[in-house]
Amino acid sequence: MKKKTILISAFVLFVIGLVVLFLLGPIEGPMPIWMSILPPMVAIVMALLIKEVISSLFLGILTGTFLMALFSGQNPAAAFGNGLLRTVDTYIVGSLFDRDHVLIVVFTLLIGGMVRIITANGGMRGVVNWLSHFVKGARSGQLMTFLMDLCVFFDDYSNTLIVGNTMRPIADRNRISREKLAYIVDSTSAPVVAVAFVTTWIGAELSYIQDGISSIGLDVSAYSVFLHSLAYSFYPFLTLGFVLMVIFSGRDFGPMLKVEREARGKSAVMSETSENENKPAHIIDALIPLLVLVFGTVIGLIATGYDVAVWHDPNLGFFSRLSSTVGTANSYKALLWASLLSLLTAIVMTLLRGTIPFGKLMEEMIEGFKTMFNAVLILTMAWAIAFVTKDMHTAEFVSHLLLRWSLSPVIVPALTFVLAALIGFSTGTSWGTMAILYPLILPASWLLCQEQGMTHDAAMPIFYNVVASVLAGSVMGDHCSPISDTTIMSSLASGCNHISHVTTQMPYAISVGTTALLVGVLPSALGLPSWLAFLLALMVLWMILRFVGKKVN
Repeated sequence: MKKKTILISAFVLFVIGLVVLFLLGPIEGPMPIWMSILPPMVAIVMALLIKEVISSLFLGILTGTFLMALFSGQNPAAAFGNGLLRTVDTYIVGSLFDRDHVLIVVFTLLIGGMVRIITANGGMRGVVNWLSHFVKGARSGQLMTFLMDLCVFFDDYSNTLIVGNTMRPIADRNRISREKLAYIVDSTSAPVVAVAFVTTWIGAELSYIQDGISSIGLDVSAYSVFLHSLAYSFYPFLTLGFVLMVIFSGRDFGPMLKVEREARGKSAVMSETSENENKPAHIIDALIPLLVLVFGTVIGLIATGYDVAVWHDPNLGFFSRLSSTVGTANSYKALLWASLLSLLTAIVMTLLRGTIPFGKLMEEMIEGFKTMFNAVLILTMAWAIAFVTKDMHTAEFVSHLLLRWSLSPVIVPALTFVLAALIGFSTGTSWGTMAILYPLILPASWLLCQEQGMTHDAAMPIFYNVVASVLAGSVMGDHCSPISDTTIMSSLASGCNHISHVTTQMPYAISVGTTALLVGVLPSALGLPSWLAFLLALMVLWMILRFVGKKVN
């Protein structure tokens, strides 16, 4: 009844707002900048209220297009009609005109087809049977998921799709909730990729950092700044530590506790491979396509990022050359190549087995494509609302709102973390948040240190902390946002309702983020050694889990 009352109240307010706007008539003059926050807020609030993300994203996009049309001088009726049309033809369709987005869509479809085939030919059941020897319950199943996430450290998309799809049957058999599986996958993939030395993120991170340090003439390399900033990357490392605490303690809190207890109370669920129990389960039929996907991606990254000058530079070691290569690689193209080869490998191996006729195999592949349709639709809508927030300058509004006061340099890292989290939450993209904040925050923080008369040696720790806070805050905001693409893909791969994943993960992300801010970012900026801040933060997180969390069983 309470939920129904909220929905009716929201609908009535929406209608009243439309009536008022119609009575006002055309609006002349620029749109107030504060209105730029309305589209993502409408999408996020509606998604959390009605538990349905596609219609919520559509309403968010429509809110933005309506406001832009209204403040261009159109009357409310025309603005609504024009906004409705622009929602589809400009933003939803326009989001698919981005080449990288199309590559992600095709990559996702190919992965869906490959997973369906290795499920149909019994290969996935072979993997499940093999892993079952090491998984003896919910705790070991969660730990296995975490360890697999660490192994696929080079790309967050590959990480979520491979680990989520592989471990879903294991989670079902050991009565681990889909929400917990999605949480482990999501909260391990992005933090690992964000701080590892050789990943598909490193190129973007280094380019953003380089732009920032170039604008202030700082004589340091972007890679050196990145390495030093890891000492202050509290949220990614603390998130990984908290995931392990949750696994080994057997404790949960908030909505996650409820769904975990419900999962433990059920009988062990047979996975979706059960319909193929009559087929032989050969682990190699799944293992080889998965290895082709993993190593194909790595080879693709090296191929697309290879630079003769880098590999023949005697001043660079092997690790530096590899990092530079992966950093400049075309990750989307590498993922596309690898997923295509993986799908073809699965098809050829199945045909050689002779267990499934070619016609039936193609039907299975198409069914795999279909299973990805919902995820592709949500991704498309999420990209569309990101374009709306870009056109309405949402990120700039949030940035300037929090940075217009003259502050002490030691406050800047904490403020940066909060700002990055808000932008990441509002836009649903870590990369977009970094692209916006690094050129803005790095020069501002350095100049502020100079204005306060700080020496170079005293200013550098603050600067490294700011660099880390942009990355860490954007990952946290991404974890909490219903419109984040990696959060969407984690839900998809884990077979979990998307909004249920967001609502169960958010309390954990907020707990870790708040601890990282108050015990890590701020004290370290004040002079506390970062290693000591890490230890204190881990102790605080353990206390939260110990006194707030409860045993699942």
